[in-house]
Amino acid sequence: MFKAKNVAGPKEFTSLFQSLQSWRATFERFDRDRSGRIDSNELREALLSLGYSLSPMLLELLISKYDKTDGRARAIEYDNFIECCLTVKGLTDKFKEKDTNLSGTANFTYESFMLTVLPFIIA
Repeated sequence: MFKAKNVAGPKEFTSLFQSLQSWRATFERFDRDRSGRIDSNELREALLSLGYSLSPMLLELLISKYDKTDGRARAIEYDNFIECCLTVKGLTDKFKEKDTNLSGTANFTYESFMLTVLPFIIA
């Protein structure tokens, strides 16, 4: 008998739909010039509103990765914003698993670090 894997049921679909609506609202709230893109300042504010405080260097790296205009816009569109948020959330969650004292520091072996990061950069 065939058993489908990774099929979303009504509960998972509802959760995904609500997440997408929330991200859309966040994106639109911080796309102040209504360009359909958010720049690094708008991204910083959007991520802060979601509970993520990143340095200017990290924000620039994210913009570089998710700006699909080859750097011409220096901003990211909605679809890439979702991907960016998922990456920041996923990496933050993985880091928090290792930061058991909530000190902002964690010890990783090289293998553990690679297993944590590579799934986010190999897509």
